[in-house]
Amino acid sequence: MEAQNKIVIFALGEPRCALPISRVERVIRAVEISPLPQAPDIILGVINVAGTLIPVIDVRRRFRFPERDLSVNDRYIIANTANRSVALVVDGVDEISEITDQEMVMAEQCQPFAEHLKGVAKIKGNLIMIYDLDQFLSLDEEQALNSAISIASSEREGTSYE
Repeated sequence: MEAQNKIVIFALGEPRCALPISRVERVIRAVEISPLPQAPDIILGVINVAGTLIPVIDVRRRFRFPERDLSVNDRYIIANTANRSVALVVDGVDEISEITDQEMVMAEQCQPFAEHLKGVAKIKGNLIMIYDLDQFLSLDEEQALNSAISIASSEREGTSYE
């Protein structure tokens, strides 16, 4: 089966969600998030992954799920959008699963909830919402994030540790 039919299933409380595995770079334990002034509201800040500043997206806020404080048991899914790597805060990663085209209902058929969805699949009796990572940030949010990261990077480079 092709990679685009494999998904990473994760938890955000009760709802089970997924991303295509082709977009997922890795899953890491929660680490401290550094603030990112002037970033869009759904950006919690940034983390440093191998010398690269990765913006952390509050998935709960994006999808209007009940918010909660971050926990040391949370995980970050490091994933790639068309424009950048991002870290998604999730409660945990459940499994990697394969789905067939017959098991997935495409987002266009899920109106009016399809704004951020790639599709929905039923796996082991559970509905899994498969998200389209490229739809997580609006154009305005992308531009604000680019600006905030640029400012943070230039401030960081200007700091001397001698």
